Amino acid sequence: MKLKSLITFILLLIVCLSVFGQADNIQKKDRDSYITFIVREPERKVDVFVDGKPFTTYCWPGNVYKPILYPVFTSSGTEITRGFPLKPREGERNDHIHQAGIWLNYGNVNGIDFWGNGHRGIKEPEGGEIKHLSFEKISGGKREGLLIAIASWLSPSGEEMLAERTEYHFIAEGTLRIIDRITLLTAGKNSVSMKDTKEGMFAIRVARQLELPSNEPLILLDANGDPKKEKVVTIRGITGNYRSSEGISGEDVWSTRARWMLLTGVIGEEKISLVICDHPGNQSYPTYWHARGYGLFAANPLGWSDFTKGKEVLNYTIQAGKSAIFRYRVIINSGSHLSDDRINELAREFASRY
Repeated sequence: MKLKSLITFILLLIVCLSVFGQADNIQKKDRDSYITFIVREPERKVDVFVDGKPFTTYCWPGNVYKPILYPVFTSSGTEITRGFPLKPREGERNDHIHQAGIWLNYGNVNGIDFWGNGHRGIKEPEGGEIKHLSFEKISGGKREGLLIAIASWLSPSGEEMLAERTEYHFIAEGTLRIIDRITLLTAGKNSVSMKDTKEGMFAIRVARQLELPSNEPLILLDANGDPKKEKVVTIRGITGNYRSSEGISGEDVWSTRARWMLLTGVIGEEKISLVICDHPGNQSYPTYWHARGYGLFAANPLGWSDFTKGKEVLNYTIQAGKSAIFRYRVIINSGSHLSDDRINELAREFASRY
């Protein structure tokens, strides 16, 4: 009896330890997906963390002329955004200085260029600026955190053209990191025309390794962040490739329409998937893609003429006192390349959520 009792006790102990271990693992999993924020308004930024690890930062640098998310990291801590111009890294391109982090703006708003403002490293006299004003809400939580920012689209004279309210939903699930951006643009007493141009609209400028390989001679940055004197041809470590929801790949995705666009690549030994999803409620769904091999990855619902070689034109207008909503989802996965089925699942969840 004593031996049987001892065996029974040991078996019960093993079962209990197993249950407690599973419970501990569940708790750890929950902790791993807890979103927190640190607000640093004097430094013009709000840091976003997943279980204490950096995910991204909402910031409004004085020399960028729009709020951006920068830098952006995978779940393993690898940066997927280009460092230049804010924190240049060796081997990067130094082109298109106005393309930093993740942003939303447009190249022709009542004739004013918001997209290209700062393309020479200075504020353009005729360029528009999106000015961060305040936060409506900042709230962390398990799996998801919410930041709501208020901003103003200003003309060169400082007149407000559009009032902006943007929700940023930061979501963590295993190796996935997701950013849902829901932007409400409201015209004031005057209508706002967003005339047809390829220079827009929701975009990310990616790290050099996620560019598409090219034999084009380039000026790259040295270890000090300065441009090298001579052009070089290098594809070492350049691993990016696009694929659209419609099955088009490589450079050919530019000017095509698709529900989502996938960019895959490898940084170091880490396989990375980066996806932008359009939303069925957006203008021009499925959107045109202004996705370039040099690292600009953008969805543009308003630039029909450039993308169709003049066959179609869209001159979009937000009437006085009226609003327009633009919704986009960014999906970042670390360690493997996402399948079409998984992307479609995440795109459907996005579509039904907002």
